[in-house]
Amino acid sequence: MEIIIGDIMDVEKILRENKMRVTKNRISILKILDESDTGVTAEYIFKKARGEKEKIDLSTIYRTLEALDEKDVLNKFDIGEGKYNYILKNKCHKHTIYCHLCHKKIQIDCPLFQVEEIIKNKTGFTFVEKEIKLKCICEECRENETLNNIKNKEDWKSIETK
Repeated sequence: MEIIIGDIMDVEKILRENKMRVTKNRISILKILDESDTGVTAEYIFKKARGEKEKIDLSTIYRTLEALDEKDVLNKFDIGEGKYNYILKNKCHKHTIYCHLCHKKIQIDCPLFQVEEIIKNKTGFTFVEKEIKLKCICEECRENETLNNIKNKEDWKSIETK
């Protein structure tokens, strides 16, 4: 489901479509998530909500975030040391990865967001530019007997052209 939040009605619609009760706290949490361009922690949401004079408990935020994660409304990223960042699904861009051998394609959420959050958390550094090149092999090709006998990457090229 595409999630686009713009006003309270949109937030309420998302909650109803996911069979969740519409509460002032859930609306507040979703609005804070929508206003953020990066992943945020439950603690960030708590401070932001308190700054807006919302009466909300941290435990309520955690329960709501877990419920939204279960309903696939947001992504939850482990940033290490028992901490998680949360970002709405519509805020994550996608990448298409394909099998280097059979060219099967699948779409995944960008994994660099999680890497950037871990690096920022541990070092204070943030990405200025992102570039990554991956060569992937799907499970079927990896389990293929021919591939199991291949010793190095150069041999893949000969299989790919056959």
